[in-house]
Amino acid sequence: MIDRETLLEVFDIAERKRTERRRFIKMASTAVAASAGAAMLSACGGDDDKNVPIVTPTPAPVSTLPAGDADVLNFALNLEYLEANYYTFAAFGTGLNTALTSGTGSQGAVVGGRKVPFADASVAAYALEIAADENAHVQFLRQTLGSSAVAQPAINIDGGASGAFTAAARSAGVVGPTGTFDPYASDETWLLGGMLLSDVGVTAYKGSASLISNKIILEAAAGILAVEAYHSGLLRTLLYRKGLAMPNLRTNTDLISNARDAVDNPIDDDQGIGPVTIDGADASNIVPSDSNGIVFGRKAGDVLNIAYLNAGAATSGGFFPAGVNGNIRASTAG
Repeated sequence: MIDRETLLEVFDIAERKRTERRRFIKMASTAVAASAGAAMLSACGGDDDKNVPIVTPTPAPVSTLPAGDADVLNFALNLEYLEANYYTFAAFGTGLNTALTSGTGSQGAVVGGRKVPFADASVAAYALEIAADENAHVQFLRQTLGSSAVAQPAINIDGGASGAFTAAARSAGVVGPTGTFDPYASDETWLLGGMLLSDVGVTAYKGSASLISNKIILEAAAGILAVEAYHSGLLRTLLYRKGLAMPNLRTNTDLISNARDAVDNPIDDDQGIGPVTIDGADASNIVPSDSNGIVFGRKAGDVLNIAYLNAGAATSGGFFPAGVNGNIRASTAG
């Protein structure tokens, strides 16, 4: 079982995390032809320059995890496979290392994905950091689940005419019925694609928290939720800032938000970044929270409605053309 001391070192020792990220980025940038994911595995060995050991969480035998907890973590792992591939392709031009894709269920390939020609150096730097975090999430969840970890399912992150991003953008009205949406074309399209995925990740972890019975696992999931929320807030902030000069960016975030709301459940709780009025003045809407300042959560079925791009009951589609692996795989009936 994962002990508290290990988790604290993994999530709370900032210097070691910074060292790991620096090494991951350094090695990935020089070994991108081989695989950005392989660089992540190498990064976990330690920092030779500073001789600082990198703490790797001890795998928890699946027998110590309640069945329900394992199901929730495997559901999260499917989502992390999606995000890790999107961000790793964008940052390095390659997907998740195949050593991190095996497991139970049907293993699938990734369709789409390529390196983004970032024009803004700061956005490129953010992409590297997010890619490192998402790779770490995949590795951590796989180690925690042990032999019960699900395999990477078939994933579609393509921006072409038959790609999931294009289907989502058409449904939202970001592009016309025959238009395409390529999230790898520019800084701005990458931010929109990331906002589409990361917002959902935050609400997925929030919505699953009450289903986790093991307190150590719950603490770890809270740590991942915090990281996902940082990512989401960063992407939404950049979109808001860039939207000052490019108003269509704000409009498109609202369209994406409305499209997610239209398929996940009857409740209108998703939010774009369009300005809101506070005391008669325009304020940003970076955090999609309620009147208590709390971010809403989504049930797993509602998350899959968005991932499958389907408002009804389904077991595949959209970003997961063959469905996800594990016991939680059906979207909510409309």
